[in-house]
Amino acid sequence: MTDPATGKVRFSIVPAAYVLLLREGTAGDEVLLQLRQGTGYMDDHWASAAAGHVERGETALDAARREALEEIGVADLDLEFATAMQRTAHDLPIDERVDFFFTARSWRGEPRIVEAAKCAELRWVPLDELDTLPGPVVPHERFVLDGLRRRDLTPLSQFGF
Repeated sequence: MTDPATGKVRFSIVPAAYVLLLREGTAGDEVLLQLRQGTGYMDDHWASAAAGHVERGETALDAARREALEEIGVADLDLEFATAMQRTAHDLPIDERVDFFFTARSWRGEPRIVEAAKCAELRWVPLDELDTLPGPVVPHERFVLDGLRRRDLTPLSQFGF
């Protein structure tokens, strides 16, 4: 996009919202993850159970609630802000991102796979046992999960710089 006042080309940022469902397990906090499939992005990686782009005119909170209902069939989430992450892949303009991560410890409904073409499996995983998954976690999401596990996640984080 070109700034009409200066003529400089500015990059566009793609915003996304992530929902990390958490519960107390026998080995500490557990997070609900999905195994991505058929999306064309990070397929065969474990990821947040619900996430997606923030649509025009939508707040990040509203996007998080919408994605949770669309992807795992839960509503009335008690969302808590975890971090905003600015990230880049140093490639295409679409790789300039701001991600809003929220956690929830209460919701209505039993999480289930709603979009079977995009999700192969849902699994509760102890935050201390992410390395035992049969496959990798999406790298920028792993960064957030590790921060939650260590309890040192900051309100603003960067990835890929």
